[in-house]
Amino acid sequence: MRDHDLPALERRSRGKSRFDDDEPQFLKRGRPTEPLADPDSEPDPATGERWSSWDDAVHGPQPHPAWLVTELAAKDTELGVLKTGKEADVHLVRRAVPDTDRSCLLAVKRYRDPEHRLFHRDAGYLEGRRVRRSRENRAMAGRTAFGRQMIAGQWAAAEFAALSRLWEIGAGHDRIAVPYPVQVRGTELMLEFVGDAESGEAAPRLAQLRPDPAELRDLWAQLVEALRVLARAGYAHGDLSPYNLLVHQGRLVVIDLPQVVDVVANPQGPEFLARDVRVVGAWFAARGLPTEQVDPGVLTGELLHEAGLR
Repeated sequence: MRDHDLPALERRSRGKSRFDDDEPQFLKRGRPTEPLADPDSEPDPATGERWSSWDDAVHGPQPHPAWLVTELAAKDTELGVLKTGKEADVHLVRRAVPDTDRSCLLAVKRYRDPEHRLFHRDAGYLEGRRVRRSRENRAMAGRTAFGRQMIAGQWAAAEFAALSRLWEIGAGHDRIAVPYPVQVRGTELMLEFVGDAESGEAAPRLAQLRPDPAELRDLWAQLVEALRVLARAGYAHGDLSPYNLLVHQGRLVVIDLPQVVDVVANPQGPEFLARDVRVVGAWFAARGLPTEQVDPGVLTGELLHEAGLR
């Protein structure tokens, strides 16, 4: 079994648009934030600082990137909200060691706690995420407060595991770009910030761009290669769209992976993969990429072959 392999994920169909969960926001300085996963780690109301939670979190793959601050003397400062959504909000945090030049920006994804709305599409995905103990299964099925907390934690852990696996693949071959998964702690997932480190401006989503023909072809080539890497690893994104692809300095970055699908173990895996291809292919075709280059049936067949299913 591969390191970081995830259980098969399933999903129910829904009438709403794919994009109904996306509520992109520009960085809002000073906007009130959701409660943190652990009340003991809430920031100082006067400074917005809290001690780094690195010491009691699960860490990302080694070797850790040189830019990452891992010192226990570091403090995390809340800078604002990068994105809000129905399932999680993404915050901007600066982790720095006081009185030194050691600092880095982090994107902190906080999944909803029990007092907030549950995942509007969690039931189908959780079919493949059974935990061993019956008490936890009953709590999750009954949506008790404890069960809801477990569900949120599973989403954070699943995304962390998928990003860790893909980071290790991409680090060696530079064929797929994902944010480095810094750490996971309960329902809070800390990631590499993808954007301008000086201004704190996040990289734009693919959906925000209007690339010229040459850029469009290059971005499509990057996307196809990323999909191939995913397929070879046995994965489909499961929710791929122009809204969860970032473009940073010409590089396509894949984000938002809590629902990643094992295309081999999940009976619906090929369907998830085919839908990913259709959604992104339609965006590229609508912006002028020749239809023969974005034929969803051809690309889906190639990816299924990469996954060993054809």
